[in-house]
Amino acid sequence: MSNVELDDELLDPEMDPPHPFPKEIPHNEKLLSLKYESLDYDNSENQLFLEEERRINHTAFRTVEMKRWVICAMIGILTGLVACFIDIVVENVAGLKYKIVKDNIDKFTERGGLSFSLLLWATLNSAFVLVGSAIVAFVEPVAAGSGIPQIKCFLNGVKIPHVVRLKTLVIKVSGVILSVVGGLAVGKEGPMIHSGSVIAAGISQGRSTSLKRDFKIFEYFRRDTEKRDFVSAGAAAGVSAAFGAPVGGVLFSLEEGASFWNQFLTWRIFFASMISTFTLNFVLSIYHGNIWDLSSPGLINFGRFDTETMVYTIHEIPIFIAMGVVGGILGAVFNALNYWLTMFRIRYIHRPCLQVIEAMLVAAVTATVAFVLIYSSRDCQPLQGSSVSYPLQLFCADGEYNSMAAAFFNTPEKSVVSLFHDPPGSYNPMTLGLFTLVYFFLACWTYGLTVSAGVFIPSLLIGAAWGRLFGISLSYLTGAAIWADPGKYALMGAAAQLGGIVRMTLSLTVIMMEATSNVTYGFPIMLVLMTAKIVGDIFIEVWLVGRGLPALPFAPCSPHRAPGRKPEPKGWETATEAEGGGAYGDAAPAASVSQRHPPAPTQGLYDMHIQLQSVPFLHWEAPVTSHSLTAREVMSTPVTCLRRREKVGVIVDILSDTTSNHNGFPVVELAGDTQPARLQGLILRSQLIVLLKHKVFVERSSMGLVRRRLRLKDFRDAYPRFPPIQSIHVSQDERECTMDLSEFMNPSPYTVPQDASLPRVFKLFRALGLRHLVVVDNCNQVVGLVTRKDLARSPLGDAGK
Repeated sequence: MSNVELDDELLDPEMDPPHPFPKEIPHNEKLLSLKYESLDYDNSENQLFLEEERRINHTAFRTVEMKRWVICAMIGILTGLVACFIDIVVENVAGLKYKIVKDNIDKFTERGGLSFSLLLWATLNSAFVLVGSAIVAFVEPVAAGSGIPQIKCFLNGVKIPHVVRLKTLVIKVSGVILSVVGGLAVGKEGPMIHSGSVIAAGISQGRSTSLKRDFKIFEYFRRDTEKRDFVSAGAAAGVSAAFGAPVGGVLFSLEEGASFWNQFLTWRIFFASMISTFTLNFVLSIYHGNIWDLSSPGLINFGRFDTETMVYTIHEIPIFIAMGVVGGILGAVFNALNYWLTMFRIRYIHRPCLQVIEAMLVAAVTATVAFVLIYSSRDCQPLQGSSVSYPLQLFCADGEYNSMAAAFFNTPEKSVVSLFHDPPGSYNPMTLGLFTLVYFFLACWTYGLTVSAGVFIPSLLIGAAWGRLFGISLSYLTGAAIWADPGKYALMGAAAQLGGIVRMTLSLTVIMMEATSNVTYGFPIMLVLMTAKIVGDIFIEVWLVGRGLPALPFAPCSPHRAPGRKPEPKGWETATEAEGGGAYGDAAPAASVSQRHPPAPTQGLYDMHIQLQSVPFLHWEAPVTSHSLTAREVMSTPVTCLRRREKVGVIVDILSDTTSNHNGFPVVELAGDTQPARLQGLILRSQLIVLLKHKVFVERSSMGLVRRRLRLKDFRDAYPRFPPIQSIHVSQDERECTMDLSEFMNPSPYTVPQDASLPRVFKLFRALGLRHLVVVDNCNQVVGLVTRKDLARSPLGDAGK
């Protein structure tokens, strides 16, 4: 994510160096240290920045604000168009596939030899999934899954490599189309959030580093602070396009990541969401041949729940809560099974070729299981008045269709809507029970494959199936009372299942409410989601305690460190960790996941996968048992500091040190021979790289060899792919030169005293979106540095038990 031309292509920091396939799990703390860095959400208020800001008058400020609104409008339009493209292609290609398979089944039902139909179905599914999985595994692995965990991390302040690149968007869109058409138990709605975020990141920069095109626009926004805000808008626009829920999109961005929030940002994000859903609605209405019928606000539309039979009564509230309990338990079981399956994949299925083979196997098994269930089912329903898109007669009488086929032989989105709105009697209880059981395990097996796909729709489909079964059972018990409509309980079951898996409350409530177009359902949906989340958390914790395992989420324990002690240089995650000038070799002693038992999932599916990737994700609050810890016990020390006027050779040696790979350096200055070096500011690796590239040396300036004074634009032109230090040539004579950092360092970095409590440090770091927090003593002398990874693995010790 640099305009700098390098002599050696291998020096491109975005290119992965060639490496042999690992024999063991490629998952350890050293890899974590090198792979993930933090975003610089806090502006470096150096002299260049302040001079530029002072030059911005009222008119220029208005112009910048107008550009922000224009960018948000463009984000909404393009996200809506991408959603339209995905929807139209999936509808046509999947329709063609189902028509071919249906005609084949109808033909061989009469002649015999349905095994050929099964072979055709499984072959078509495997072929689509082969292509979809191969482009992900071999071209852009970060495009796998829904992308929501990666975007959550980005909004949380973690830079995930390649996550917002144009190539990722192309692979994401292509992959999700092929996955859905391939018949996997997946949905196309979740990946829209990732797609919207990539679109936002690209547009806001006014250039494409992948295409090496610079349009010379929006240059002011080329920094992490602005980029992250626009990615928030892109994620919200993606939610809005997927579910037709602009308010839910805003709340998703608020709930799932953004640290810094204000009224103007909220308005812009809401504006992007509204533009996105309107664009999708307008284009699809033209595609469907009725330009005035704006009835498709999202990729999935639950239909209207305002009929007389769909209205709920007060005595149904306890029933809904009971469904929330069931959803929470099933969600916890789903997450636990997927957790162990993902652990198995990390250990044994890490080669791209194996990942593609597994995806093809799942596609073939899905088609086979579906075919066997359809073949063995005798649940026949009258065809007249049915809304089934591809009715399979199979062994049913003329004028009837196989009900099990209606659930499997369709895209998941249409199956969900059918379960919501098909009239009572459309499904046999045995059909729903078998479908729920089989699809539950298929969806669990499918999530985590190397394909672009989401878990929203499979979760809704599982919940809608057992929810409708719950409603049918209730109808039998109450003598077919008019209020016991199975469609209504299918909606509550879908909400309960999705809430139990992803454990989202605020945004999911509004998304479901907007998708039903009925605000009166907000209260029961909220109750169901809250119950599912609480029960899911408790269920897993009780299970863990019963097995004698720790129930703390995402807090890998490491022993207390004595302040200033330098631990052994081994183990996982070096505290130098590519963020700050921390302790050399400071490490938590535990080895990789394959060598110890990692913390089990007590939160949602997305948080669980973030944990398994060892991403230094910071939650909203510090652990409740951390008040006994101070900054001294979590900071990295000793710290690599630079002087205000430092020799070029020293700077080059520090930046070239592969054992440290620091990204932030406190700048100090000696007041005298007997006085300690006091903190003067903070400078970043990226800034030093640009200074070295332009050879901003004191001696060259005094001799008049510097053509012009460096400007902030020079730093923005190199953003975000700053060249590595190895690509910059510094002669032996230049190594003896001096570099004055006064003009470029941040003279007012955030600092805390070494006795500050961990919750206070955590709150300051998380709320301000910091990358480095300098720890000082009473004399303003640097004693340590706190970075994201220090907090993400804060040593809880006995206090955490």
